[in-house]
This record gives sequence, structure tokens and C-alpha cells, in this order.
Amino acid sequence: MKKLLITTLAIVSFGQLHFAPTAFAQAPRVAIPDFADLVERASPAVVNIRTTEKVSTQQAGANGPGGTDEQQEFFRRFFGIPFPNIPGIPGSPKGPNQAPNRPGPPQENDRGVGSGFIIDANGYILTNAHVIEGAETIYVTLTDKRELKAKLLGADKRTDVALIKIEASGLPKLPLGDSSRVRVGEWVLAIGSPFGLENTVTAGIVSAKSRDTGDYLPFIQTDVAVNPGNSGGPLLNTAGQVIGINSQIFSRSGGYMGISFAIPIDEAMRVADQLRVSGKLVRGRIGVSIGDITKETAESLGLGKPRGAYVRNVEPGAPAAQGGIEAGDVILNFNGFDIQKSTDLPRQVGQTKPGTRATVQIWRKGGAKDLTVVVADAEPSEKVAAKKAENMSPQSGSVNTAFAVVVAELPDSRKQSLGIKNGVEVTAINDGPMARAGVRVGDVIVRIGDTDISGVKQFEALAKGLDANRPVAVFVRRADSTLVLPIRPNKP
Repeated sequence: MKKLLITTLAIVSFGQLHFAPTAFAQAPRVAIPDFADLVERASPAVVNIRTTEKVSTQQAGANGPGGTDEQQEFFRRFFGIPFPNIPGIPGSPKGPNQAPNRPGPPQENDRGVGSGFIIDANGYILTNAHVIEGAETIYVTLTDKRELKAKLLGADKRTDVALIKIEASGLPKLPLGDSSRVRVGEWVLAIGSPFGLENTVTAGIVSAKSRDTGDYLPFIQTDVAVNPGNSGGPLLNTAGQVIGINSQIFSRSGGYMGISFAIPIDEAMRVADQLRVSGKLVRGRIGVSIGDITKETAESLGLGKPRGAYVRNVEPGAPAAQGGIEAGDVILNFNGFDIQKSTDLPRQVGQTKPGTRATVQIWRKGGAKDLTVVVADAEPSEKVAAKKAENMSPQSGSVNTAFAVVVAELPDSRKQSLGIKNGVEVTAINDGPMARAGVRVGDVIVRIGDTDISGVKQFEALAKGLDANRPVAVFVRRADSTLVLPIRPNKP
């Protein structure tokens, strides 16, 4: 019986006892990839980008400031410094033979270095907008050591994508992958020119996807070593396909600290295709200022869970205003795309063609509602508006016990300046629920829950009937924004 029991639990071979392998041990091993062949194929399509700018110089007269050529060469060779300014010495500022400076010819100075990669055999190259920003001349160095001048076809600062072209044909190009299929944990590789060191290869894994670090881009986060000069270079998968453009790093020192970000190639090519055709990116806009929804705010609005983009302000006359969107609304869906967080909205609106009639689902006063908005063409640069000083004249009144504030009627002129139709102004505030929520003197309370505030008497009556055991959404107008604050009123 004992022998029979042993043989049912184990495998006996040549007199030795071997336990059967477990399911975990039978799992296939994942080998670390050998990048050598991949690098050999991809490297010829990765380029070094050098940019220059013209700098005007001051040319001195004979024996003028800076000394004669012989004096300058002497100090440069033996002391490693320019000719010093010594009073009384010919050629110094106070020397006897000083001649006035006159403008010299502008000189071409190096501005910066970066990377790029060829996406078309006829010389189209993708890189970052910040790599070529401010450059008067762009030089591209190929792996065969040819250096060619490049023409800027277009750049978009918001997505940090630029398209340049060199006059050449039959060039090696990189195949493009599908960034939407990238998986967290997969091996990736970067090729570029960190600190000007051409054709440098680094490898790592994808650390996260859809990382929000900008208005229009959900970045791919990796732990691939990326440093200044890598910008604009490709991020490759193990098949040698481009899945991103190395663009940013997280750093407190200016160098690599273990976190880098790449622009998904799908997003980059959408921009590049427009730059190739028209030299600029056409981006949609609806004219709203938005913010995130917190858990407490979502509960107070009846949303259940945090989702959507909260509308802080609507630009007068903008498509959103014409479509009926109001400050205090929550945008849940834009043209069939669910808005989970506020950064989703500008991406969806931005890639919508101007003139499109888009259906926008909003949450207002406890229910969903569909509106139609005609998307407009975005302005080429962000509008910087000077804020007007608001006339706030405190008025006397009694303290509301539910919220511990004093409110006053709002003059029509103030309503017009704020772009609102109703509300009461906070003229004094004591320690209480609204003070703890951040309400200030001068704020305008425009709605409580689903009820618009028309005047002081209505505000007082409404406040008295609120349930002190649950928070209520209070909509507050401040300058050009409408805030929603979940506030639990005092017990009567």
C-alpha cells in the first residue's frame, strides 16, 4: 500500500523520486528579446537634426575693443580667455586707439540638436515641434554621414509634432505600427541622438498608456532611457514598427529619471497628414472652459460616479452657447464618444472637422439631455483675455443659518457683465459650510441643486428646506467661471 501510494503521487525514474511539474512550471518562458537585428534594420531611417539661428555680431575698429588679432590669439592660446579690457592698453575700452564698434555680418550659431525618423522614401521626416522651434536653418544628418538642409512643412505646438522634408529619394523608411494595440509591459526600444550622440539605442518596457500630460495627447509612458537630443526619435516595438515619438521626460535634474513619454504614432500621423497637405492643423472648438468632476460633486449632482467634463464657463457667442450649453452642465458624451474625464473632451472636439453638427449629451438638474452644436474652427493661438475688475459693493443683510452667509440682490449690470441671468451675491461669510467649501465674498450663487436662484427671498426659503444629512450641489459664479461645490448645510 505504501509503494502504491508513492507511485500515485510521484514519478519514479532510475530509482530516483521526481515530482510532477506544476502548472506554473509548465508555463512558457518569455525570453528577453535580442534587439540587434531590429536595430540594424531600423537605424538607417533614424536621423540627427541640428538647428541653427542667425546672430548679429559687433565688429570693432582697428585696435578696437578686444585688441588686435595678434593680441586676441595670444590670450586665447596661452590663457584660454579673450583679450581683457585693461584701461590704458591700446585696444581696451579706455585705450588711446579705441574705434567705435560697427555691425558685423550675422553669424550662424547652433541652436539645438534632436532626432527624427523617415516616414517616406522621398524625404519626409517626422520629429517634435520643439526640436525645430525658432530655427532659421534645419540640417538633417543621415547614417551615411550626408548632411542635407531640410524644409519645414509644418508644426503643431499643442501636439508637439512637426513634419520636415529633405530633397532626396530612395531613402530607408520605418514601418508604422498601431499605437492603440500597445500593451503595458511589452518591450520597446528608442533610437536617437541623446546629447548629440548619434544612433544611440536604449530599451525598456511600456509602463502605462493614455497618460494625461497635455490637452490633446494621451501619452505612452515607458522606462526607456530618453535624454535631451532623443526628442523626435522613434519608439519601436519588437517588430520594428514605430508606435510613438519620444517627446518628454519626467525629471527634476534635466536628465533621465526613469520615466519618459512618447506621442502615440496614430495621433502623430493624424497631425502629420494635415501638415503635409496644408502646413497647419485644423482643429475644432466649441468654446467652453471645463474641469474634472470629483466623487463628492458627482454624488451631489446625482451622477453616481465621477465622469464627464464639468462646464465652468461658456464663451458668449461660441458654438456651445449657441447650442444651449450652460455653465454648470456636465458634458457626458460628444458625438457618440463617452467623456470619462475632462481631458477627453478637447481631444474629441479638436479632431472634429469644423462645420460638423455634433450631438452633445449633457447632465443638467438631475437628468441627461441631448443638444446639437456646430463645431467651429479653433483659433490658431490661445486667446489671452484681460480680466476686468468687478465692482463689488457689500450690502447689509441677515446671516443665512443653513450656509452661514449673507447674500444680496444682484444688479442687472452685474448680471450682464458676468453673462448670467440670475443669482444672488455673497456680501459676507461666517465660519460655516460655504466658508469651508471655499466660497468667497463677491461670489454669485446661481443655483442650488436643480433650482435656479432668482433672488434673496427665494434663496432663504430654499435653504431652510434642505436636508442637513446630505450634501447639495451649489453652483457659484466667480469671475468667468462657474464652480460646483458639494456643500452640506447646517442643521436648523
